[in-house]
Amino acid sequence: MLEELEQVLPGDIEKRSFEIITEELGERTFDPLEEPIIKRCIHTSADFDYADQLYFSPGAVKIGIEAIKKGARIVTDTNMGKAGVNKTALGKFGGEVLCFMADEDVAEAAKREGTTRAVASVKKAAALKAAGTAEATGKPMEEREKRKQEDERPLILAVGNAPTALIEAYELIQKGRFAPDLVIGVPVGFVNVIPAKERIMQAGVPCIVARGRKGGSNIAAAICNALIYMAAGRQR
Repeated sequence: MLEELEQVLPGDIEKRSFEIITEELGERTFDPLEEPIIKRCIHTSADFDYADQLYFSPGAVKIGIEAIKKGARIVTDTNMGKAGVNKTALGKFGGEVLCFMADEDVAEAAKREGTTRAVASVKKAAALKAAGTAEATGKPMEEREKRKQEDERPLILAVGNAPTALIEAYELIQKGRFAPDLVIGVPVGFVNVIPAKERIMQAGVPCIVARGRKGGSNIAAAICNALIYMAAGRQR
């Protein structure tokens, strides 16, 4: 006997999906700010484990929402993650999504330093907030002022694929060379994934992390979108 099909209009599919998620979560309750992120991760993956596996550092969601409202730059570790972020909604706040993985200078740096592109990408992201450092010294005043304005924009690092990106971010944070406003740490896999996530949870920066081996670029994008929608005052 085949299961009966639901008759749902195309424009109502997402709404119905969230209704099903709410129904299946039953009596469970969540922090009101965390709930939309948890549900969007479940919606993206059809995996209810995210109801238990997501870690939110104190105030992380509020910080992320405020960063979006101030025109945050979201740096992803894959072009898939970049593609999944709602750029139209983010752009209304003056924000943008960046991915450096395919950049020529990143490829050259990785080859020169004998490391991964993900590591080189995080170093490039850290350099976005380099006002007042040696890197900015000696440049023309107009260029320095422009750089300073850019550096003052919030930066969200969203990692869904490469644990090496999280490890590099952790090391740069510990050295005082990187100060992201929020780290979304949800790489998927087996090698160094759990230790990388644990480091970010102890790095002393606002973070949203998927504990364990699960995650992915789609989950990173889902968390970004949830923050964007909350900043816009809507759930979807």
